[in-house]
Amino acid sequence: MKEKLEEIKVEAERELKAVSDETALQNIKAKFVGRKGVITEILKGMREVPESERPQMGQLVNEVKQFIEGLFDKRFEEIKEEKKKHILLTERVDITLPGRGVPLGAKHPITQVMEEIVAILERMGFEVAEGPEVELDYYNFEALNMPKDHPARDMQDTFYISDEIVLRTHTSPVQIRVMEKQKPPIKIIAPGKVYRCDSDVSHSPMFHQVEGLLVDENVTFGDLKGVLSEFVRLMFGPQIGFRLRPSFFPFTEPSAEVDIKCVICEGKGCRVCKNSGWLEIGGCGMVDPEVFKSVNYDPERYTGFAFGVGVERITMLKFGINDIRLFFENGIRFLKQFS
Repeated sequence: MKEKLEEIKVEAERELKAVSDETALQNIKAKFVGRKGVITEILKGMREVPESERPQMGQLVNEVKQFIEGLFDKRFEEIKEEKKKHILLTERVDITLPGRGVPLGAKHPITQVMEEIVAILERMGFEVAEGPEVELDYYNFEALNMPKDHPARDMQDTFYISDEIVLRTHTSPVQIRVMEKQKPPIKIIAPGKVYRCDSDVSHSPMFHQVEGLLVDENVTFGDLKGVLSEFVRLMFGPQIGFRLRPSFFPFTEPSAEVDIKCVICEGKGCRVCKNSGWLEIGGCGMVDPEVFKSVNYDPERYTGFAFGVGVERITMLKFGINDIRLFFENGIRFLKQFS
């Protein structure tokens, strides 16, 4: 029995030294001192040992068991340490290397230009006003001198929720809401989202506008031209030409389109400006007296002007973008150019 126990000690020591991973180590422990291991089997056979020798043999078996368990614990710690060293060697961080920069986000180009437009007009003394995007027909059309049979109400232009509720087609309803609550003088801008049934490379069903309104005594078309020329100068630079071209809007009279010299060809004529040398950025005009009547302003006492610019159009011109859909697809490579 003693010889057998010595052989077990030697074998266990040899196998534990050779093992290199924790799973194999656990298997060796089970083989020798587990519930079905070699030492357990010897203990079960102790009843065959003469009674007088049992205490001595029992003590010897326990000593061998404790020896093997000690070897196991020692080898277990060695394997853990070896594994730790390996991880430190293979996964270590070289603190002498330059740090990796954390990528920073940036505002969307539409947001950047919207904020720039608002900032320019605020410096001119305009205050920001807001209103609902889901609007009553009255504020979106009727109060702006567009009765029920007006062509602008055609279903191809307007998203109707019901006969009396629409998604606003411009931010002009904000002007009516402000005039209902406030007497002149009024000097506001209304930035925000608007909606129309239109979608191609230069139009989107949802887009952004900034509209302005100034109402007071003795306001003239010359005041309107002065505000717009200064806006164009600050937005595009002093080198960009500017003009007002006669047009028609139901809520202004007289009305005009706001044009700037083409930023692509510098007025020489190209495909973008259809060889005209000019690009439209918005519309404007003197507020129609019928609009004043709808908000109980005296058109004999007060005059005013209104203007509106498309934020997407200005952004496309400012950054040389030829497809409005890029703003809404939000590709990372596209957006990174504006960070």
